Amino acid sequence: MAPVWREADGMARRSAPHLNALSTNLRAPRRHIVVVGFPDVQVLDVTGPLEVFGRTARWLVEQGHRPDLAYTVELVAATPGPLQTSSGLRLVADRGFRLRGDIDTLLVAGGRGARAAAQDRALLAWLTRMAPRVRRLGSVCTGTFILAAAGLLDGRRATTHWAYCDGLAKLHPRIRVEPDPIFMRDGAIYTSAGVTAGMDLALALVEEDVGRHVALQVARQLVLFLRRPGGQSQFSSQLAVQTADREPLRELQQWIADHLSTDLSVATLADRAAMSPRHFARVFASELGMTPARFVELQRVEAARRRLEESTDGVDAVATTCGFGCAEGMRRAFLRTVRVSPSDYRSRFRSSLQRKGA
Repeated sequence: MAPVWREADGMARRSAPHLNALSTNLRAPRRHIVVVGFPDVQVLDVTGPLEVFGRTARWLVEQGHRPDLAYTVELVAATPGPLQTSSGLRLVADRGFRLRGDIDTLLVAGGRGARAAAQDRALLAWLTRMAPRVRRLGSVCTGTFILAAAGLLDGRRATTHWAYCDGLAKLHPRIRVEPDPIFMRDGAIYTSAGVTAGMDLALALVEEDVGRHVALQVARQLVLFLRRPGGQSQFSSQLAVQTADREPLRELQQWIADHLSTDLSVATLADRAAMSPRHFARVFASELGMTPARFVELQRVEAARRRLEESTDGVDAVATTCGFGCAEGMRRAFLRTVRVSPSDYRSRFRSSLQRKGA
């Protein structure tokens, strides 16, 4: 299950290299990865992606590949030296961001200090100069605001932390803000959602560079998903739906997820929870903030999303397996929940490897 990214309309999706292409990809020169930090940066926005690239470099060396063909990583800031993060931990910037060396991938971190960094004229001017010189330019979390302030996202699609998508759209109306993806690509510019999404993006870039096999090994080493359950969405039901306080309801939530193709009416669920239907509906809505029917629909949509992304099953088969009964019922649920039809969703999110093999 290879990670995929949403791309702007008209952009071709690049297939991740196959395992048998690994040696070809590793003939490229050492890839220098640079992350830009600033005071009050979010520490995981910096260390998360850098650890992915650094661990990939170590894994490649351990497997016998030449060290000079792996990644090098570096943190830069306005001036070299200690850099205090928003958590209070201090990182050390190797150099000032005015460096002119060969950079393969340049990532801008986010965090509480991003607002001030987005007003740093020297930083913005440097990013503008560097953008055409690097192979890839990207941001993590609210680092998107810094790229936006430099004018590098005008006319492009971009994402950021879900809590700041509306603010990004209002502040920079020339950007087409996508609130849903964990990360996305528009040309040579990559943006990602909040905090740990930077690691998802880094793993996708590793896969793009040296193949799925390497990315999978690195994900296992770091105890990460190469592809998160629930796909790309920041709003997957696993993230959006809270867990009930009462043990019987928590158990019922899991039971629902495991029995999506069965009868999940209020009467059936109430009977399983040993409550009357009316009392069950009240308790469920009180604890989870939604009706049982809405919860079931979200779970079914979530399962259908995964199958559309990861399998070649037809829409009718997915609808049946996930408990919608028919394709039209699933289509209506998708339009209510993710605002696109199942067919459109599959065309946007299905992984390039699976599409090639379909």
